[in-house]
Amino acid sequence: MNQPLAERMRPTSLDDYVGQKQLVGKGSVLRKMIDSGHVPSFILWGPPGVGKTTLAKIISKQLDIPFYILSAVNSGVKDVRDVIEKAKSSTFFKNVRPILFIDEIHRFSKSQQDSLLSAVENGTITLIGATTENPSFEVIRPLLSRCQVYVLKSLEEEDLLSLMHKALKEDFELKKKSVKILETAALMRFAGGDARKLLNILELVIEADEQSDNPDGDILVTDMKVIDRLQENPAAYDKGGEMHYDIISAFIKSIRGTDPDGAIYWLARMIAGGEDPKFIARRLVISASEDIGLANPNALLLANACFDALTKIGWPEGRIILAETTVYLATSPKSNSSYMAVENALAEVSQSGDLPVPLHLRNAPTQLMKDLNYHKGYKYAHSYEGNYVEQEYLPEKIKDKKFWFAQNNPQELKIQEHLRKLKEQ
Repeated sequence: MNQPLAERMRPTSLDDYVGQKQLVGKGSVLRKMIDSGHVPSFILWGPPGVGKTTLAKIISKQLDIPFYILSAVNSGVKDVRDVIEKAKSSTFFKNVRPILFIDEIHRFSKSQQDSLLSAVENGTITLIGATTENPSFEVIRPLLSRCQVYVLKSLEEEDLLSLMHKALKEDFELKKKSVKILETAALMRFAGGDARKLLNILELVIEADEQSDNPDGDILVTDMKVIDRLQENPAAYDKGGEMHYDIISAFIKSIRGTDPDGAIYWLARMIAGGEDPKFIARRLVISASEDIGLANPNALLLANACFDALTKIGWPEGRIILAETTVYLATSPKSNSSYMAVENALAEVSQSGDLPVPLHLRNAPTQLMKDLNYHKGYKYAHSYEGNYVEQEYLPEKIKDKKFWFAQNNPQELKIQEHLRKLKEQ
């Protein structure tokens, strides 16, 4: 069975490597280290399909040293320790430090990352990690301090076009076909700077065209044909392009519309498409605040617990946690009163500017401030019955403004009634 086009076109040397000139171009820092034969442990941070795995393999090949690869999606602490033991044996016999490449290192738990520390520190392995997430948030500090971080950028359109024409010219399968690229806008848009995605889409369009009735033998690639082929193949989900945003939009709108079936379907689409689970969990936290809010304050607690549990449990069981939270949010009563309140307040700030803080609300840590009447007249709410006292908390110019308005749900009507009774005291 033939390899996918993206795999067949994977570069094997730095001279064939597309993009990332700031890292591996002539005279760059990483290129100099590779050419010198001494490469420290480092982490490659960048979006999908920009060459993180490829670069690690090229370094190993160019330096002619053992290369071990683990995926954080399906590897545990035992797998890490097994590889480290193999690396020790390799170092003993060949007197060379092997490379351990960990793909999606941001999905490793703290204990899994801890298991790497001593091997990196004592030089048993050279660690190369790849991540699509900010390492300062996702990689533990002790490990991060032992690694350089190099940022990879999405490929420019020029790089993608060069790669596409190279594939048409050099790939042994595509050379047999008469492929004519008439339009590239859709290819570039759906690829979104991702080389692997570009080649996958190109291959999909070419294969689909071959199966159709094509009397003149030419395979014509047009924008409309690219769009049609992708719509016919939902599995061609793209994590960084237009479909990515369309699906997460459908997911959130299903939750907002109180449709658990729709929400679960779009969740399944993202899971099947390889979406980062933490991305989904973050959107659930946002939805809990934006769309459910005070109508069910527990929604935010559950969504936040979902994010924490996902970090601890990992994949694939994490999909169950996402599903539970999705159904809970979708079936919760809805309110965007908090969201509207901050939008209303921001609009006022934009209009009225930086109004002075009323003197009685100001802090007075020095005698000079006290002499200037800072804090004077402030009423400490806890000193009054019901822990409430009538007092102005807005600047004088906008003292009668209202920003939060209760919506018609039991929780907020209860809050509104509570505020009414306090003011009547």
